[in-house]
Amino acid sequence: MIMAPPVAEDLVVALYDQFGKHGANPATQLSSTPARRAFLRASDPKDLEVAEHKLAGFEKADIVINIMGSKNTHETNDVGSEKNAAYRTAMQPLQEEIMGKRWVFTQYPASGNAQEAEMSTEAYEDFVHHAVNKDWKAQKEFQSQLVEILDPASDLRVRSGDTSDIRMSIDGMQPVNCAGDNELPDGEVYTAPVLGSVEGEVLFDKPLITRGREIQDIHLRFENGEVVEHCAEKNEKLLTSILDTDDGARRLGEVGIGMNRDIDQFTYNMLFDEKMGDTVHMALGRAYEESVGPKREQNESAIHLDMIVDMAENSVIEVDGEVIQRNGRFVFEDGFTN
Repeated sequence: MIMAPPVAEDLVVALYDQFGKHGANPATQLSSTPARRAFLRASDPKDLEVAEHKLAGFEKADIVINIMGSKNTHETNDVGSEKNAAYRTAMQPLQEEIMGKRWVFTQYPASGNAQEAEMSTEAYEDFVHHAVNKDWKAQKEFQSQLVEILDPASDLRVRSGDTSDIRMSIDGMQPVNCAGDNELPDGEVYTAPVLGSVEGEVLFDKPLITRGREIQDIHLRFENGEVVEHCAEKNEKLLTSILDTDDGARRLGEVGIGMNRDIDQFTYNMLFDEKMGDTVHMALGRAYEESVGPKREQNESAIHLDMIVDMAENSVIEVDGEVIQRNGRFVFEDGFTN
């Protein structure tokens, strides 16, 4: 099953050519953001539920390929927060079905995404291809050094400037080495915090686009694992509505460390931005099963909202009291300073 927008037809055609050569049996489901916008604006939130025939297609599929690409990244800007939240809750069974398959999530270099990144379409195509066409075996080996540090660890602390000092337990959780298996581009190591363990405050100083709108400078304060105070420089009401989606939306489900230095500029696209070297990202909401250790509770939510901290300057990551990254450089890299 392929999920793809109309703008990515060239990539779908190329995939179908390969499917024919390998005896696969493909089907494509159109992922039209303008159509979803029209539907949600006309719908009653109480009526939103996953369509059984849509779910059945994914239940029968062995592999899911999800392709992003947009002519307008702000297409759903005028869809109300209540409807967005209701839609994501309704689609949760579909997301769970997809996550149980072999799946890959990637980007078609569409003109709307190039515009959002403030790049020409040609330059953006080169940027996407350069980020994707890597020696993923070598990248995995590089990232395995961080996995070895995190695997036996109990405590993780992230400090950045005067605005971020956040601590959490990762005891018994699993570090996941992401190097081209499910996302392209890739290049991160992530895990999940133990529920109830997150304490402190953090400023996510990189903006993000979600629900068709930009949120800037998200500041969160945690007590006993939950967000107790929040604010944002731009679209704070949208942030509030996301936090109110369900109980799990006020807890972190992921903490990840970007390690792909071929992604060398910010593009307002989380698939790329969270993988950048010299960054840490944390996600409110759903934890991924792979990162939750045995006998550890998984945070459940209809949302998974990634947010990024720039770690290039005046920043450290500590594991069990030891600095393992300073100003973006890891302890196992040249240039690391104690």
